[in-house]
Amino acid sequence: MPSDVFTHTVADLRTLGGQRVWSLMVSLFGDLAQAEGAGIDGPVLSRIMTAMQIRPEATRVALHRLRNDGWIASEKRGRISRHTLTPHGRKLSAEASPVIYADPYAGPEEWSLVLLPPDATASDALGQAGYIQILPRLYAKPPAASLPAGALELQAKDAPPWLREAVEPAWLAEDYAALARTLGELTERLPRDASLSAVETAVLRCLVVHNWRRLVLKHNWPPRALVSLDWAGHRAHILVADLLQRFPRPSLSDIGCSRN
Repeated sequence: MPSDVFTHTVADLRTLGGQRVWSLMVSLFGDLAQAEGAGIDGPVLSRIMTAMQIRPEATRVALHRLRNDGWIASEKRGRISRHTLTPHGRKLSAEASPVIYADPYAGPEEWSLVLLPPDATASDALGQAGYIQILPRLYAKPPAASLPAGALELQAKDAPPWLREAVEPAWLAEDYAALARTLGELTERLPRDASLSAVETAVLRCLVVHNWRRLVLKHNWPPRALVSLDWAGHRAHILVADLLQRFPRPSLSDIGCSRN
């Protein structure tokens, strides 16, 4: 990829907001080094962060914070530091991964809508069973969950547009729209046969994953049967999945050998 195009791409993704360096690093380790025993050597991490337009001092401060928070452990191997996710960091990364890397077209269609009786009260048991609240007394029910006594059940696929919109997190509407717009422009800018170095691929994936992660983990994702095709969150999901598929995760050894 021409250097000016890559620089423009990084700048656009960095301006979306929520770009704290320590949080970017959580996304990076979750994408590149989540497996037990995987780690990122100091020189490799420096190359990635520099390509992400982050100053060395900001990287050091972020590492210090993540070590204090129990996310990352660092050890010296000769003259080189090696950074790994702690068991705590791996656990939290693994819990988030099914949501972050979900297929936008996957998921059961057999969800239903459940209206609780007037005298019913919200219960933690509903959330534990996978129910998603849409409006007071109105929930989306996963296929395997049991139906509360006295509740009315309807097929979610028959929901009208206004009800589908009620599932979408209104407080994130502008953020999802900005992400979908930026990723759409990025997708058009990158030719289908674009060739990225291992470092560039790591940076692109980190920024895409990070900007997606900071939104999708803030709310319950709507069941597939209730997702509107024109919702910005759904459009962003498709673009994220497409970019991550087009640019597969590079190996850490390839990043260490890359010239860029």
